[in-house]
Formats: sequence, structure tokens, C-alpha cells
Amino acid sequence: MKRVLLVEDELPIASLLQAYLEKENYIVAWNTGERESDIIEQFLRWKPDLVLLDLMLPNDVNGIDILQQIRQLGSCPVIILTARGSIPDRLHGFELGADDYIAKPFDPQEVLARIQAVLRRSVYMTDSKKIRLGSLIIEITTRTVAVGSEPVTVLPRDYHLLEFLAQHPNQIFDRDHLLNEVWGFDFDGGDRSVDTSIKRLRKCLQQWPLNEGEIETIRGMGYSLRVY
Repeated sequence: MKRVLLVEDELPIASLLQAYLEKENYIVAWNTGERESDIIEQFLRWKPDLVLLDLMLPNDVNGIDILQQIRQLGSCPVIILTARGSIPDRLHGFELGADDYIAKPFDPQEVLARIQAVLRRSVYMTDSKKIRLGSLIIEITTRTVAVGSEPVTVLPRDYHLLEFLAQHPNQIFDRDHLLNEVWGFDFDGGDRSVDTSIKRLRKCLQQWPLNEGEIETIRGMGYSLRVY
């Protein structure tokens, strides 16, 4: 049974979602979102499989700040629920690491479908040694990659980039961020080295089905390992 942390201050919405999800055998914890510290404390204590997060919370609590803190703590999937459904708002949410974005008003059945989709494409790790994204398997201990049962040859420099992206699926990173995170501040290869590495990785992962995922270029923003 999957655990869902629901951060929502509107009682009618929270009650409806909680009842609907519990009927579908999810375990739901509800947080009214009144204090930022309480939300993070509950997240750390309860260790949910997924977070449903409203952006517009009481007492000037900022849902985007909560999203950023959750992202710093790990890769737990986060679905944003909000009345702010404009394209810029959605793009900003995805840029900061949201896995999905649902505008109010919504149908609970749609929320359930989105939750199921996000959980299906979440990163599965075993003792922090393996990442599985559909048929793509990354063995962290041996630094090997396979699609299904077929091994994939990846250069060591490219492997580190792939592992980082796979540990942060559906998040967007610009070249500078990837250079710093993957190769370090003292790397002197230039930001175009990221483009070259991405190009090689795409070639290596040609056998990974497109309906499972791909390395996507987000124009003007950077790269993302999208999983579907």
C-alpha cells in the first residue's frame, strides 16, 4: 500500500481526496499546510511514496519553497495541486522538480490516474545500488547500464551524467548545473561538453523504448531525463 502525504488547506478538497484515495487502498496523511516546519517534519517522519502539494497555503507558507526543500531531501514524487494553472506557473513548477501539475478544479479520478502514472515511472532503487526506469537498469556499484537484458556500453564520463539525471527524473538542469554536479567546479571542458555527452548518451540508449523515457532538451532551460 502506497503512502501519500496530502498538503492542502481546503477541508472539502482534502476530505474528498483522502476518502477517494483510501477507497483505492492508499494510506493518506493530511497536513493543512499552516506551518512550513510541520510539513517538512511530517515528510521526514512519515516517508511518503508521493506528495500531493497545494501551492497556495495559509499563513504565507509558499508551496514552491516546500517543493524545493523536498527536492533537496530526495527524489520523492511530487504532484502540484493548485488554482494557479497558467502555462508560466506550470513551467516554473516543472523546472523546480514537480513530477506533475493538476489545476483546480479537478476530478478525483483524474488525480488517481496521475498518481498511478507518476508512481509507475518513479525511480526504483534497491539498497541504493540500482536504478530501474522501465527496462533501463543502472547498476550503481558496478557502474554498468543495461536495457532489459542487453548491456549498454557507456563512457565513464557519460555514465556519471546518466546516473545523476536518473536519480532526478523529470527535473530540468541547465548546463552549468550539470557541469558542477557531475564533473565539479574545476572541470575545464566547457559547457558544450554537456551537449556532447548528452548526444553520446542518446546514441547509447537507442534501444530504450520511447514510451518509457528519453533525454529531452528543454529549449532555453537545459536537459531532463523524462520518464513516462
